Amino acid sequence: MLNYLGARLITALIVVFGVMTIVFMLIHIVPGDPVEVMLGESAQAADREALRETLGLNLPLSTQWVNYINGLIHLDLGTSLHTKRPVIDVLTERIPATSLLAGTSILIALMIALPLGMLAAVRKGSIWDRTAMTFSMLGVAIPNFWMGPMLILVFSLWLGWFPVSGNDQFLSLVLPALTLGTALAAILSRMIRASLLEVLNEDYIRAANARGLLPSTVIWKHALKNAALPVVTILGMQLGALLAGAVITETVFSWPGIGQLTIDAIQKRDYPVIQSCVLLISLCYVVVNLLTDLAYAWLDPRISLTE
Repeated sequence: MLNYLGARLITALIVVFGVMTIVFMLIHIVPGDPVEVMLGESAQAADREALRETLGLNLPLSTQWVNYINGLIHLDLGTSLHTKRPVIDVLTERIPATSLLAGTSILIALMIALPLGMLAAVRKGSIWDRTAMTFSMLGVAIPNFWMGPMLILVFSLWLGWFPVSGNDQFLSLVLPALTLGTALAAILSRMIRASLLEVLNEDYIRAANARGLLPSTVIWKHALKNAALPVVTILGMQLGALLAGAVITETVFSWPGIGQLTIDAIQKRDYPVIQSCVLLISLCYVVVNLLTDLAYAWLDPRISLTE
């Protein structure tokens, strides 16, 4: 186990290092100058150069990259170019909101996908199956930037049930969580159905039915756990997509999380904040992939961690 974890951690560090290097290069290549954003186009050339020197943006790109990597080694994410605050403080304020939104979205997705996928598998070819698959297709096809405004239009403006934006109260969480959760539920329900259909044809399921066990017992105790491996894979992969979708959803609903922070930082060309947000999302990807592999071993002891 320790050798496996050590190898995965080394691989993870290489991946994160590569991602941060690429992002660092890209954000310095794309058009836009943070100095002009901060001072405006009417600022004097001397003032621009003075601010650029103060921020260290006059240094060669290679020197800026070395300074950034050196800061990461010492757990220093730098200082925001716009607010002049330590980036770690800015992230600490935004992480709880994104964590709450992501966790609630996953809970909603599982509450929808599990019964829907199981019902579609058990009643294959019925109206329930066709309804579940139609929902799945719609959930995958409808993007978050359309679903979010539609939910606001119906449930906030027409019905007045939920706030339009912000996170001042618990009800503010419902619409953004539904926007992310329904899309994830559509994918999970389809995978649960496919996995269960494959497992339900196995001999041990027939044997369980022959022993006179209740259908619910056969599904929950015997079939679902053995069908969970591909579902866990999809869930782990979709968590990254959930974070990517949160960037759009948080912007639509003005949810003060990492996604909205990333968009604001990109618009203001706040390099340290952009790099730190991408670093955080990359670490989430890596950690989730590692936990997914460990969940494999827990769900199916036949899987060797050394493979």
